[in-house]
Amino acid sequence: MSKLMKTTLIILSVLTVLGVGAIVLVLNMNDTKADGERSIDDIRNASLETEEMTTDLKDGGFVRISFRIVTDSKDSLKELEKRDFQMKNVILKQLARMKEEDFKADLTTLEDSISSKLNEVMKKGKVTKVYTISKVLQ
Repeated sequence: MSKLMKTTLIILSVLTVLGVGAIVLVLNMNDTKADGERSIDDIRNASLETEEMTTDLKDGGFVRISFRIVTDSKDSLKELEKRDFQMKNVILKQLARMKEEDFKADLTTLEDSISSKLNEVMKKGKVTKVYTISKVLQ
């Protein structure tokens, strides 16, 4: 093999390794942002606070509750705002399945189920987290 051919082969190998490294770096940078390592300002700018809702529960009680729903981007937030009627419907359906005891035991299950159901409705964006910000059982 000639010296020119060896040099060309080494340069191509180095460029390939650098290219793969750059791709891995870019993909990992996007993943960490989606995993919740975002600034609080970014989270607030991509989230929606629901109005307080009052509804009946499965066992006859009532709950007054509101949420902050965090999306993965401002575009997702715009989509969620347009789907406000679907969002309210999802929340009311999830609340109607619950009993008063469920609220005392674990709100995380409710928050996760609302997030999951909203993601089924969303076409472009994604809901990353749902926080319960107020709750009163009656």
